[in-house]
Amino acid sequence: MSFFKNIPYELVLGWRYTRAGRATRRNGFISFISGVSMLGIALGVAALIIVLSVMNGFQKEVRDRMLGVVSHIEVYAADGGAVQDLPALLAKLKAHPQVVGAAPFITAQALLARGEDMKGVLVRGIDPALEPEVTDMASDAQRASLMRLLPGQFGMVLGADLAQSLGVQLGDPVTLVSPSGQVTPAGVVPRMKQMQVVGAFHSGHYEYDSTLAMMHVEDAARMFRLEGPTGIRLKLKDLHEARGVARDLQLQLGASFWVRDWTQQNKTWFAAVQVEKRMMFIILTLIVAVAAFNLVSTLVMTVTDKRADIAILRTLGASPRSIMGIFVVQGATVGVIGTVSGLLLGLLVAFNIDVIVPALEKLFNASFLPRDIYLISRMPSEPLASDIVPIALISLVLAFVATLYPSWRASQVNPAEALRYE
Repeated sequence: MSFFKNIPYELVLGWRYTRAGRATRRNGFISFISGVSMLGIALGVAALIIVLSVMNGFQKEVRDRMLGVVSHIEVYAADGGAVQDLPALLAKLKAHPQVVGAAPFITAQALLARGEDMKGVLVRGIDPALEPEVTDMASDAQRASLMRLLPGQFGMVLGADLAQSLGVQLGDPVTLVSPSGQVTPAGVVPRMKQMQVVGAFHSGHYEYDSTLAMMHVEDAARMFRLEGPTGIRLKLKDLHEARGVARDLQLQLGASFWVRDWTQQNKTWFAAVQVEKRMMFIILTLIVAVAAFNLVSTLVMTVTDKRADIAILRTLGASPRSIMGIFVVQGATVGVIGTVSGLLLGLLVAFNIDVIVPALEKLFNASFLPRDIYLISRMPSEPLASDIVPIALISLVLAFVATLYPSWRASQVNPAEALRYE
């Protein structure tokens, strides 16, 4: 019992008022709206965690698929021509501790024709032997397609959507039209070369599956009249270090080369995702704010109901500060319980969303993520501490702020006025 005697009475009374200790109709209603306030905060916090976790999951999924085609860092010759002294440059780049793979490449814009169908494509000349060092796309079954790219054979590996739009299959001929034409007495004539489709790839990213065509780097050099590769693709141990590594390499290589990391290649997309995530955070935080400020009405009603109790406490010597502390404890208790409940609910759903969503799809006989629209068929989720900690802190701060005015009003109750009709 001595333990309970040492507990400040502000905490005891604040907790008792939260539970609305006496079983009266009015106290039952106060207890009910306290529960509603807790539930509102919990649902708001849970919604924030779930939505931001799903957005993180989508961003990671798209980024990983994008990096299956796009390398972590690309190094170009500053003049746009072929890279000089390629072996020495490869050795210099691989000497960086973060670089785990390097492969030369050529990139150019061209037209690809099949009968009357013609598509604009991004042609990438690659070395099939080195490509697996810099991209995940060159693994498993798709690696066999890349290995069919032999120098002098003028074979092409097309994105799955590009091949489908042209209506070509393995072994079909296509015509590659280069914009760098040749001068004839009749004028400039585009250079054309008949190519053979030797394979297809599926990266899961529509932008590349519908526009990218790969061929051997030596064939690409002949087709586009280049002396060799125009750049080198690099793979790093940690993709998140790409920006810093790119700066280091730029300083080492000087003005003769241009170094670009994967965040610069898709800068607009990543910026749009960050803006969207930021706006969703603000919108859902307003939901938490509305729930938190429901505490104001709860505490105002409690203060009105407990005016006699407050007056008695004041006559027994309680200070206005102590009275204020009682109701701050009540509001803070609601905020803490609501926030903790929301955290547990949100994390439970976020970590098990890959089980929950299929169950809901089966229950309602619906598909929430059609593969042909969203590129993925499962709901990704990645809860991050950098999102969860601010959510919890904001919820607690809002709940505490909401208690201040009603608590101050309680501390201003006049004992004589409150006890006049009791």
